[in-house]
Amino acid sequence: MNYADAAELERFLKAYPDTQVLELLMPDISGILRAKRIHRSEFSRLFDGTFLTPRSAPLLGARGDWYDEIPLSELGGDPDQIILPISGTLAPAPWYDSPVAQVMVAYTQDNGELDWVDPRQPLENVLARYHADGLSATVATELEFYLLANADDSRPMPLKGNIPGTNLEQQGIQYCMADDLFDCDAFLNDVRIASELQGVPLTTLHGEFSPGQWEINTLHQTDAVVAGTHALLLRRIVKGVARKHGYGATFMAKPFGELAGSGMHIHASVYDSEGANVFADPDPVEPPRLMPRLRHAVGGLGQLLDESMLCFAPHANSYRRFKAGALAPSGKSWGYDHREVALRIPRSTEHNRRIEHRVAGAEANPYLVLAAVLAGIHYGLQTAIDPGEPVPRDADLSEDETTLPARVDKAIELFAGSDILPGYFGEEFVRIYTAIRQGESNAYHAEVPDLDYAWYLRAL
Repeated sequence: MNYADAAELERFLKAYPDTQVLELLMPDISGILRAKRIHRSEFSRLFDGTFLTPRSAPLLGARGDWYDEIPLSELGGDPDQIILPISGTLAPAPWYDSPVAQVMVAYTQDNGELDWVDPRQPLENVLARYHADGLSATVATELEFYLLANADDSRPMPLKGNIPGTNLEQQGIQYCMADDLFDCDAFLNDVRIASELQGVPLTTLHGEFSPGQWEINTLHQTDAVVAGTHALLLRRIVKGVARKHGYGATFMAKPFGELAGSGMHIHASVYDSEGANVFADPDPVEPPRLMPRLRHAVGGLGQLLDESMLCFAPHANSYRRFKAGALAPSGKSWGYDHREVALRIPRSTEHNRRIEHRVAGAEANPYLVLAAVLAGIHYGLQTAIDPGEPVPRDADLSEDETTLPARVDKAIELFAGSDILPGYFGEEFVRIYTAIRQGESNAYHAEVPDLDYAWYLRAL
């Protein structure tokens, strides 16, 4: 991890002299960017390495709750933790009217090493295993999200386009509709500007398979931690710019029961010390031969899929997304150029032959998603697991049975009982992440929702 120093701060303030406030972006274990603002008089403390925050800050649930299931002994009295700014992340936040900049920070030990409470630590651990084996990974993320209209109801509504010349909303899927680009041009342009200012490299943005849903892709990275940071910053950019334009945005996995869920797809390739793609065929043909090391990587991903689900689908809502026929995976299937499988081999050149992991929801912590994906690939390469036969390219999976864990509590049980993941993530992290997710699940299921009244109050 490279940290920013006083010279980087000085260069930034010279370029943006009006900056008066700095937001410290603190990613928590749930993948939510917690933040605090400091005024210009305090900037030097952060870059001198003397700024502190409670060690418990990244160990909160989605609502910011602290759960009794988390053993306090793990925190050692909740001492103050040093936070350090990450080099290259100091940037303007252009959706604000006030002169605000932002910087990503890391939770560190006194010697500058990442502390285990930092959500990047599991990914760093996995990457160390790759480095030790003379391997490196290149990854990219694809994120889906919904823009939300300002509704009078208490329930959210997707932002739909108007039919020109009327006050009617456009109905239907309208995949990649050019008129949606017209309607949302100002929003899309501000997302582009903010992404450029914050060093988040975008590639493609288009309307998805539901009204109000979009997909936004980032450029592949040779540093998976950087790719995870780009995904987090992009979620913040989209939500911040949407608010500037008077509506909302959400990366929630399944905000609407009747519409498609939102996923986070990961593209991953692995290269050896000579820069050769270990998934590639030296004698390429079309369609490609699915080479042994690619098959082993797929086998490892399939082997660890159930016990990794808590990283891919961390909340109760996450599991509403998984069902056959919804362009979301229902089981451990894999295949070439098939969008209903969990592990897809896209059409690609030999140099960028890759696996597209299609399981994670858009709301998941991208650092943990990348850690789980790369751990599965590494485990498969080490153990030469056979994934079985791929799904035929023209197979219909719309009626397949859903065999992935169906509820978050099952995923918690599988994650906590994993024999493999603690060796990649760290045993301390696995214990705490399990406790947070269990605490959140317990609190969620302790609520009495309106649905209970609609179903049961009169009849029972």
